[in-house]
Amino acid sequence: MATTLEILTSPALKDVRHGFFTRRGGASSGIFSGLNCGPGSSDQAEAVRTNRTRAADAMGVAPEALLGVKQVHSPDVATVDGVPDRPVQADAIVTATPGLAISVLTADCQPVLFADTKAGVIGAAHAGWRGALDGVLENTLEAMEALGAHREDTVAVIGPCISIHAYEVGEEFLERFIVEDPSYGRFFSGGPNGKPHFDLPSFSLHRLREAGIGEAEWVRRCTYGEPENFYSYRRTTHAGEADYGRLLSAIRL
Repeated sequence: MATTLEILTSPALKDVRHGFFTRRGGASSGIFSGLNCGPGSSDQAEAVRTNRTRAADAMGVAPEALLGVKQVHSPDVATVDGVPDRPVQADAIVTATPGLAISVLTADCQPVLFADTKAGVIGAAHAGWRGALDGVLENTLEAMEALGAHREDTVAVIGPCISIHAYEVGEEFLERFIVEDPSYGRFFSGGPNGKPHFDLPSFSLHRLREAGIGEAEWVRRCTYGEPENFYSYRRTTHAGEADYGRLLSAIRL
């Protein structure tokens, strides 16, 4: 397979090296075909290592300097200033240390990259519905502020994730949000099967703006709807496949 990687970037983060990697250009095959960067998948370990090395090279760092966290759909944030001795359990990661590429893995959930280039502080968050509802985005901003960032100078970009058109949910899911805040009903709409659909990126943009961030946007790419470009947990489930690849999103100073 060709090794040419496809990396999506955002003009909003033009002053910092970053990328939302698609599945193109990887060493994995079969259902993982492409750039599967998830060590937790059942893909061949050597293929995943090769893919991560290619991504690290694209970010201009050594493979060991491409840092991630053990993601568990929590609101927890890890602050790093070097390569950790052991895996850190969290769903976001922040740093003010040049030369480290911080990253998250996703397959429908939102990868969110943050930067305050004036202060020299960056962040990366894995935000599914649970993490977004529980405050992982706000907690990332707070952790960045502890390193000297200012939220009004911070930009956040939401990468490819599941869109409202593909995100059918149950009534109990809707109720969970309404109980938290009745106004959250506006992030749901009726679907063709009579079930609600949830607008995850719009919800997260709202939460970021309410938190006082300087700028926030979504790249407007749906992981479910572009199988040739992105992995998707929901699409894999619908297809009855045994597993799925993970997309890498990374940022560095």
